[in-house]
Amino acid sequence: MTKFSVYIGIDWANDKHDVCVQVANSSTRKFEVIKHSPKSINEWISSLHKQYKGQIAVAIELSKGPIVYALQKFDFVTIHPVNTSMLAQYRKAFSPSGAKDDPTDAELALDLMLRYPNKIKALKMESESVRKLTYLVEKRRKLVDDKRRFSNRLIITLKEYYPHLLDWFSHRGSGIFCDFITRWPNLQKLKRARPDTLKKFFCSYPGRTAAYSVKRIQSISEAEPLTLDNAVIESHQLLVAVKVIKVFDREISELFNALPDAELYNSLPGTGPCLAPRLLVAIGENRSRFNSASEIQMYAGIAPVTVRSGQKSWIHWRYQCSKFTRQSFIEWATKSIRQSYWAKIYYQQQREKGNTHQAAVRSLAFKWIRIVFRCWKTKEPYNEAKYLKALSDRNSPLLFKEKAC
Repeated sequence: MTKFSVYIGIDWANDKHDVCVQVANSSTRKFEVIKHSPKSINEWISSLHKQYKGQIAVAIELSKGPIVYALQKFDFVTIHPVNTSMLAQYRKAFSPSGAKDDPTDAELALDLMLRYPNKIKALKMESESVRKLTYLVEKRRKLVDDKRRFSNRLIITLKEYYPHLLDWFSHRGSGIFCDFITRWPNLQKLKRARPDTLKKFFCSYPGRTAAYSVKRIQSISEAEPLTLDNAVIESHQLLVAVKVIKVFDREISELFNALPDAELYNSLPGTGPCLAPRLLVAIGENRSRFNSASEIQMYAGIAPVTVRSGQKSWIHWRYQCSKFTRQSFIEWATKSIRQSYWAKIYYQQQREKGNTHQAAVRSLAFKWIRIVFRCWKTKEPYNEAKYLKALSDRNSPLLFKEKAC
């Protein structure tokens, strides 16, 4: 067990951080306020290390963020993330009135770390490649959500002055659609384009775009404007820039495929180039991080929570979890229904029991995590044929019910 010379609790904020410091083998605690700036943080933590030597343990309600990144660069600092809900309940136990202040929260975080070392575990950093991949897949997902919202707003705007594009393009977030509206933001400008120019534009894109070029050019020549009011047209012209997502995709692909576990996650049915990297960063590469599949199921928010009180008992889904991680497993489980023989049967069985689509998918994700955990621990890629044989050897109802049908 690591011996620490100093224990620190931090209540973080945007502009300043309240800290509670306790030296090892001492019950005295000192409270400070640290300005949130690289220089202030560096000087403060360096002075503590110079004064007391040894390792420093820090308890904070974050596993990532500016203050965490600032402290992670010091090899003598070990960060212990404290669950926000745990700290809130701990505060409530000592302050039933609901009173709260920053110095108290810093001290409570320190208390939790000292009293429950088995619960408040140290944050273990993944490799630089995995950390970078983690940031990229999370930011990419946010860009996709932003793109979807922007596409919906764009569709509404186009209906007001340029509805023709909605008939000519079925994918309103595609590169060709964005390039087209950027180059010809209104019908009047499009009408001035020569047929050869339009044909060259459409043929420059791969796939079946060229096959529709003649039909589109003919439709453009016959199109009539919805309005001639320049006030409407000029105020509704929009430019679109979503190609940044493609940049993320290239960077994610390069990082992911260079990692040793890439083959494992690529072998899982339905993962693809988007979900495979997300699953990798969800579980990580540190094999000591999780000791059982149930730990992953709880961390991902897939495992339900059972509440018992007296004669009553009820089950609800887990609220305190990584929403992005849960989303990754749910989306993957949904994709796997079309790619995996047993997953499709299992999903159908869940629906036949009366479960909703979402409940059936969560149940499937719960089962998938057990399989992934086994592959992850043994470092063996998933093999559908091997798993089906294992189900057959166990006389699993999954397979034999299908045969009976």
